[in-house]
Amino acid sequence: MAALEIERKFLVVGDAYKRQAYASSNIKQGYICSERGRTVRVRLRGDCGYLTIKGPSTDNGLSRYEFEKEITLEEARELFKLCEPGIVEKTRYLVRSGNHTFEVDEFHGDNEGLVMAEVELAAPDDPIVKPDFIGQEVTGDRRYYNSQLRQHPFTTW
Repeated sequence: MAALEIERKFLVVGDAYKRQAYASSNIKQGYICSERGRTVRVRLRGDCGYLTIKGPSTDNGLSRYEFEKEITLEEARELFKLCEPGIVEKTRYLVRSGNHTFEVDEFHGDNEGLVMAEVELAAPDDPIVKPDFIGQEVTGDRRYYNSQLRQHPFTTW
C-alpha cells in the first residue's frame, strides 16, 4: 500500500521489448494534483482502477514516497472528472531481466514517439541487468515524469 518507491528510468532504443514482453496492458491516467513535490493520480489499467499519491523525489529522483490503492472502475471514472486538463495514455509492456521486471511504456497521443522503461529496486545500489533495448538514463529528469508529460507533451519538445 504505502512504501518508499526506488526506481530508475531509461529511454528505450528500438522495439525489441515487444518481443521480450511477457504481458502488456493499456493505461490511461490523469492527475488530480500535480504540484511540485506531490502528485495525486488516478489510473485505469485493464479492468482495474488505482488512486496513487506520490511525495517529493529524493536522491536525485531515485526515490520517493508512494501510496497506491486499487479502486473500482466506477470510482476511477468519477475521479477523472476532477483531473487537471490532459490525459496520459500508454501501453505498458513487462519484460524480465535478471532479478527485475522492466516496465516499458510506449506513449500515445500527445506523447507519441516516446518510449521509456522503469525498473523498481529494493535499494538505491541494487544491481540490474539492462536489456539490450535500454538507452540513456533519465532518472531525475523532470521532463520525463508522467505528470510533466501531461503538461508539456513530448511532441512539443
